[in-house]
Amino acid sequence: MNLADVWFIIIAVFWTGFFVLEGFDFGVGALHSVVGRSEIERRVAINTVGPFWDGNEVWLVVGAAAIFAAFPAWYATWISASYLAIVLVLVALIVRGISFEWRGHGRGDRWRGGWSLCLTLGSIVAPTILALALGDLLAGLPIDSVGNFTGVFWSLFTGFGVWTGLTVLVLCLMQGSTFLALRTTDAVRGRARTFGHVVSFVALGMVVVFGVWMALVAHPGPATYIVLAVALAAVAASLVAQFRARDGLAFAASSVAIGLVVAPVFVSLYPNVLVSSTNASYSLTVAGSASGNYALTVMTIVAAVCFPIVLIYQGYTYVVFRRRVIGPPAPAAEAVH
Repeated sequence: MNLADVWFIIIAVFWTGFFVLEGFDFGVGALHSVVGRSEIERRVAINTVGPFWDGNEVWLVVGAAAIFAAFPAWYATWISASYLAIVLVLVALIVRGISFEWRGHGRGDRWRGGWSLCLTLGSIVAPTILALALGDLLAGLPIDSVGNFTGVFWSLFTGFGVWTGLTVLVLCLMQGSTFLALRTTDAVRGRARTFGHVVSFVALGMVVVFGVWMALVAHPGPATYIVLAVALAAVAASLVAQFRARDGLAFAASSVAIGLVVAPVFVSLYPNVLVSSTNASYSLTVAGSASGNYALTVMTIVAAVCFPIVLIYQGYTYVVFRRRVIGPPAPAAEAVH
């Protein structure tokens, strides 16, 4: 295994880690108005991810930067092909981030309602489009012999890519509902559990279709089928744990499920990094798209030093903010703006 292969694995870890860590706060953002019937309940839901959401998004930045540095040809082709979709994702992430900070600074219901809508839409659009773009890597995009995208914007919406986006969105909602059940109390927790039961049943069916569709698109090896089978088992385990009120186990299983749906995309993609639907010989490969050995060596040293530090710091954050979020009593709630 050479350094190009190592960095393909590292990038797969970054992107899988992003969806695992950001998936639950995407889910919370999308569901905060569903589980929260009053302003104070919505604030409780939002506060469960308050210490985590911006740190989780760093994984996306690092994942994209790693592709830029380790596989510049892959980055140039994929980003240029998905330019308008990437702009849409950036707008969704920006509006979502602003809504976390601004919705509590206005005094009117229309102000808070508007930013709640922005939070909901941003939390739905961002993971769906990002996962769609990952699915396109495997389903194929119209790429010519020199790595140029020859299609139009609608070429991005391949059937498998769209289904990948929708499947990941549903798993984010499942993960978000289990996280809310783990981190809240009373009515918010009860609604999160009820929604979690429903969306988990939907997730079971979608993961099955995703696995069958991947088999038809990529003809993957046995390892991919095993990973997808474990992903399906994780969804089922999360559902069982929810019915048994085992909130921690339900959240852990839902996190495993979303990770094991994203990871097989990279497993099935190798040794390619982007499949060409125009001609298989035009597909971009790991070996053909990688940076020079010196650049990859320097990147490996930096990653070996910094990555453990990031994991320790982020893990410590989750330990510090592990307690449930409890809403204040009624008189204090009335004073919150």
